[in-house]
Amino acid sequence: MTPPAWATALAAAVCADAGVVPPRLSWRRRSQPSSTGLARRAAGIVAVRAGSDPLDQRLTLLHELAHWLAPASAHRRGRRAAHHGRAFYDVAFALYERHGIAAADALRLESGRYRSSLRHAAALGVPGATEALAAHRSSLRARPRRRWGVLVPEHRIEVRRDGRWWSCVTCGQRVVGRNLSRVRGSRRGVRHTLLGVVAQD
Repeated sequence: MTPPAWATALAAAVCADAGVVPPRLSWRRRSQPSSTGLARRAAGIVAVRAGSDPLDQRLTLLHELAHWLAPASAHRRGRRAAHHGRAFYDVAFALYERHGIAAADALRLESGRYRSSLRHAAALGVPGATEALAAHRSSLRARPRRRWGVLVPEHRIEVRRDGRWWSCVTCGQRVVGRNLSRVRGSRRGVRHTLLGVVAQD
């Protein structure tokens, strides 16, 4: 669908301020309140799947534009911490402030996707970030500790088709990639144990 006029204007303004060529903007709708996005530099595109929350739409677009503007070192493949690291958030939080998103809203929406954003925001001096980070760490300390145990004892893997995946008949665990090849190619049979969080007494 055609991007809304406000989104096209915002992308043009952000890129004009930075002195870069704006991306082609792709826009689709999704049924959830929150939005998702993707910036593909090589393809010259920023794509947004817009939820029903207008503020989240705006922040998502600015988030992807921050990827468009951030230094190349902030986008090393296979390094999520670098992808959403300090260099990226230095650009992102500046865009949020410059384009009318209050710090409290930016922290709430951004940390809902990436908790690590609170640490970077605090280091960058975003108002309220230090307090939000402290509250988050306090909530983590207050959570009951999880206890891991055996959910399904050791058994031979027999796979069956489960939609687009292959799953173990006994425990239901998906078997993918090299493990699936190993199971299919084994004459003796491959065994595994299903571990998980067990209920606390």
